[in-house]
Amino acid sequence: MRGRELRGELDAFLTETDQELVAFRRDLHMHPELAFAEYRTTQRIAERLTAAGLVPSVLPRGTGLICDVGSGDGPTVALRADIDALPLHDEKDVPYRSTVPGACHACGHDVHTTILLGTSIFLAQQAAAGLLPGRVRLIFQPAEELPGGALEVMAHGGISGVERIFGLHCDPRVDLGHVGLKPGPITSACDKLAIRVSGPGGHTARPHLTADLVFALAKILTELPAALSRRVDPRSSLSLVWGKVQAGSAANAIPDDGVAEGTVRCLDENAWHAAPDLIKSLLESVAGAYGIDATMEYTRGVPPVVNDEMSVDMLAEAVERALGPGAVVPTQQSLGGEDFAWYLESIPGALARLGTRTPGGVTYDIHQGTFDIDEAAIGMGVRLMAATALTALWEPVVDSVLA
Repeated sequence: MRGRELRGELDAFLTETDQELVAFRRDLHMHPELAFAEYRTTQRIAERLTAAGLVPSVLPRGTGLICDVGSGDGPTVALRADIDALPLHDEKDVPYRSTVPGACHACGHDVHTTILLGTSIFLAQQAAAGLLPGRVRLIFQPAEELPGGALEVMAHGGISGVERIFGLHCDPRVDLGHVGLKPGPITSACDKLAIRVSGPGGHTARPHLTADLVFALAKILTELPAALSRRVDPRSSLSLVWGKVQAGSAANAIPDDGVAEGTVRCLDENAWHAAPDLIKSLLESVAGAYGIDATMEYTRGVPPVVNDEMSVDMLAEAVERALGPGAVVPTQQSLGGEDFAWYLESIPGALARLGTRTPGGVTYDIHQGTFDIDEAAIGMGVRLMAATALTALWEPVVDSVLA
């Protein structure tokens, strides 16, 4: 299907469904649900897919669902949207403001969900017309923010038989009508680190007779990040940043315990796998020099999203077909985490960044209570995801639009 023909079909489809999709997004925005509690959201999606003649399958926990469109002997590609909200207060003064105290769609997951729903309906029409030589698996994933929803999907066969997977994420720094693409790492691994130190304690007048725990903790805080910068290839962008430090309660008493907590972020998968053992070794070395005991709790988050080059080429081709020449823009690596990465450890795929900013308008930031989008981005996202699925099913990529 050529670009002009596809754009015409999508134009006609969105003329009929645009208001419905905007209303659907606003309904989700008013009723946000946190990770693994997205029961209403799941039900609303399932009802609309069923009305489109599809057969959704809700995941065993009761949140999130999977639904196949089409059949036949062709390939199977997957499209993924995340459906959970954030534990934040909605600070916007809009008619569709969150009605749930302390919960808000501040990362655009309501937008991702609505885009995939619209794409689902369009692809169902294509399948009914015999224009889908394969299968598209729709993944409405719970609990991206936890994270863990991707693993839940995979544990229940969500990507079984899938050859390639695609997703998108709102980018409030990119103007409407543009899509940010990047081969290779596009997001970061993100882990949590908690260190507890202990010693005999004592008086600040006699630090030489005990272990100066606060001084030792300060050395850990500064020397661990510094040592990592010399032990790991700087192109891996491995960083350790502290967010919480606590020790002692009196100015003249050396405490007997203390804690430090932070995050470890990394753009390279090999460095990410090696990080816990390396940090533990460095911690033991620094703590031992000052006579204190140190224990480490390292909590894995997500690996980096590493976009497959051929999948990015398919996205670029789809952008040109659906949105026209010049719609692809380069995008930077982010140190934010995304559990879409778990899929890409098993099958090739790519994550795109969808422009949601009104040209010349306000630049919002994700994970803020003020976050919002230009709702015309919903139609842009449907165009992108529908064209991506059809491109991956119908035609091989010959030349990269990014070249």
